[in-house]
Amino acid sequence: MKNFTHIKSKLKQRLKDNELTIGSWLTIPHQAVVEILSSADFEWLTIDLEHAAVDIETAQNLISHVQANGMEALVRVSKNEEVVIKRVMDAGANGVIIPMVKNVDEVKQAVSYVKYPPFGKRGVGLSRAQHYGTAFESYKKWVQEESVVIAQIEHIEAVNNLEGILSVEGLDGIIVGPYDLSASMGKPGMFDDDDVKEVLNRIDTITLRMNKPLGFHVIDSNHMKMMEKIKKQYTFLAFSLDFFFLGDMARKEMKLLKGKLQ
Repeated sequence: MKNFTHIKSKLKQRLKDNELTIGSWLTIPHQAVVEILSSADFEWLTIDLEHAAVDIETAQNLISHVQANGMEALVRVSKNEEVVIKRVMDAGANGVIIPMVKNVDEVKQAVSYVKYPPFGKRGVGLSRAQHYGTAFESYKKWVQEESVVIAQIEHIEAVNNLEGILSVEGLDGIIVGPYDLSASMGKPGMFDDDDVKEVLNRIDTITLRMNKPLGFHVIDSNHMKMMEKIKKQYTFLAFSLDFFFLGDMARKEMKLLKGKLQ
């Protein structure tokens, strides 16, 4: 049985080299969505366990379909918690995105939940990732060298601790969650507010100065919004999400059609 998690990670290498890598976000739990998005040449997809109606069984199926379609599978877990991280990694995920981390200790905790002892404290189980018990040794080496851990910076406390967070061994990069970040400042969704702009600029400055991968989830399905981030030297970019790609095109074309019918 071939398992994509035992293959050297192109995403991991791009993060190490701070090279541009573009993925997207899965909230609709169906393999057809994975197959459709794979035709767009994304390098990775993130399965959302925090806000989407996706359970662990569905997550494992989506992980396998993402990998079978030539992409790497990340999972944005529901929280920085040992069991959920262990389960998605055992399901074969290439890595995890950890929401709402606020300080160095929380990032170290997340890394430890991904890695086996002596590097971490993840419990050992045999499931899809370990080829159902037939390839534990190769997986043990893979998870230490190739698994991906991303911290989601979406709280003002995390910004205040950003230098320390970026210095944690085993962390591969960060991704900014702009909605929750602005909400933690009492200004949810107010991206034109001067204070919110200053905080976002501070993240850019610190991360670029430390030569670490700078990530952002660009919700808008307009590629020009992605270009804005690329020009600002963001390298780990999530481009929109499944239901916006679907809904935006449907609304746009129906609006144009109705205009011609009037």
